[in-house]
Amino acid sequence: MNITFRQLRLFLALAETGSVSAAARALHVTQPTASMQLREISVSVGLPLYDVIGKKVHLTQVGQELAATARAIAQSWDGFEQQVDGIKGLSRGKLRVAVVSTAKYFMPRLIGSFCNRHPAIDVSLEILNRDGVVQRLRDNLDDLYIMSMPPADIELRDESFMPNPIVVIVASDDALARRRKVTLQDLAEHRFILREPGSGTRMAADQFFRAEKFRPNIRLELGSNEAVKESVAGGLGIGVVSRHALHGHQKEHGVSVINVAGFPLPSAWHIVHPASKKLSPLAAAFKQHVLSSIADHA
Repeated sequence: MNITFRQLRLFLALAETGSVSAAARALHVTQPTASMQLREISVSVGLPLYDVIGKKVHLTQVGQELAATARAIAQSWDGFEQQVDGIKGLSRGKLRVAVVSTAKYFMPRLIGSFCNRHPAIDVSLEILNRDGVVQRLRDNLDDLYIMSMPPADIELRDESFMPNPIVVIVASDDALARRRKVTLQDLAEHRFILREPGSGTRMAADQFFRAEKFRPNIRLELGSNEAVKESVAGGLGIGVVSRHALHGHQKEHGVSVINVAGFPLPSAWHIVHPASKKLSPLAAAFKQHVLSSIADHA
């Protein structure tokens, strides 16, 4: 097979964007040029690499294998470029980080302080629910991943770097907000508003409730902390969220943390990557930045 490195970059862009035109824009070529190059790649491989259904590109199994190979080659090359830049005393390149949605309350500040030290770098920050981040981890799409409940079935390099207390919130005008102590049984007749199944916060809450043999009366399951907070503030029920969703405060936007026995639930933020992955100098520097920044403020 005779496929150039630039063609591999183009095919990888096609796999990541799902569109020939978007892949062309990503590599700064015209769409006719991109289409011609993609046809050449297919001819060289000798098998169909993708289908276009409803203007959306769907990779075949061979296409998925080629995309994975192209991604590994591109990551290795990016790492080599960063090694050379490091020897030259430069600091440039692209850092890819995927974080669960609750981490958006603190990660931009950590990334911002890192970029202030290294202004020539580019950063790609993916903010997703836990399932989305875990899938990107499985596909090895990013340099580093931030979450509170790393998957147990993947061999990881895993370091916890900051507490992530899980708290119970009610509307600020709820009678429970004025009580000094609340038991789980006090909450038995109340409706709960929880994050969606699979989120780190929900997993921690479910584990605790099972251990206590408590079955919450669930009214809503929502996909964001903002939706949970707004629903609780509107009087729809009791919420369970990370304290980071309240920016570390006891009160915010019409909701208040209440002192429920067993809460806050102990949890922690983790920075992880596949154990077999060799971090680029840029990724290694960012990981150390996260760990040292949190330690400095502990």
